[in-house]
Amino acid sequence: MSRLMLIGLLPLVLSTPALAQAADPHAGHVMPPPAAPADPHAGHVMPAAPAPADPHAGHDMPAMSAAPADEAIGTEPAPPVPTDRAAERFYSPQAMAAARAQLALEHGGGTAWKVMLSTAEVRPQSGDDAYAWEGEAWYGGDQHRLVLKSSGEGVFGGDLHSAELQALYSRPIGPYFDWQVGVRHDFEPGPSRTYATLGFEGVAPYWFELEGAAFLSDKGDLSARLEGSYDFRLTQKLVLEPRAELSLAAQKVRELGIGSGVTDAEVGLRLRYEFKREFGPYVGVMHERKFGETADLARAAGEDRDSTTFVVGVRAWF
Repeated sequence: MSRLMLIGLLPLVLSTPALAQAADPHAGHVMPPPAAPADPHAGHVMPAAPAPADPHAGHDMPAMSAAPADEAIGTEPAPPVPTDRAAERFYSPQAMAAARAQLALEHGGGTAWKVMLSTAEVRPQSGDDAYAWEGEAWYGGDQHRLVLKSSGEGVFGGDLHSAELQALYSRPIGPYFDWQVGVRHDFEPGPSRTYATLGFEGVAPYWFELEGAAFLSDKGDLSARLEGSYDFRLTQKLVLEPRAELSLAAQKVRELGIGSGVTDAEVGLRLRYEFKREFGPYVGVMHERKFGETADLARAAGEDRDSTTFVVGVRAWF
């Protein structure tokens, strides 16, 4: 009896897990996407924005009148200088004429002058101390100038080793450089010579001062010289000036102790203190060296090929 009851309950026990899973009423159904919200402005027509108002709307621009066909352009003489100035009531015609002439002079075509002593220095040596100078003076205007240049050196209580004077006509070839033509005369060393001179002088980019010239003597000797310097301002008053000079000759001139080619060079460094722009004492050092045949002639004469010298001097202009 009991066995028959167990056999009858067995199908009920096996079907219990399947009955525990609840059937999904939407199984196999496809959910459609939600409908887009209705546009409240659907079917409305947006009118075009009005054009911005023209601030000149309604203005009438009159036509420009054409220049008369018979009007002269740029050919008529300038009008006369007015003479009815207010100052004429208080000053005499002579005073007004002098004032007008001075005004014209100061605004073009005027003349000026300058004297520049680039170096005036003492060079202490083991024997007698030496001295040297170099400077120039000019007078004239912007277009035409008379230039005088002088340089030389010697020994205190001894002979003058070299001295020269140049007289030049100077004319600008641009805003920064001048051509210079004239004569140069050497007083020492003897025998004295006179040279025709053609050169230039000016300021290169970055304010390098350059100068050069070619010389043709009355004996047919051809030579040239190049110089350059630069003022490096350490402060408003303290100036360091490097300076260099190079000389060349086309032929050998034994009586002057000059060989052909590069004859000699000089480089120096001077530290200057300017109490005023017009006046500044300095100290420095310079080195001289002779080259090629010029060095051979110097050795044959018992002179040194090169030398280094301490210098002290002054630079001034007015």
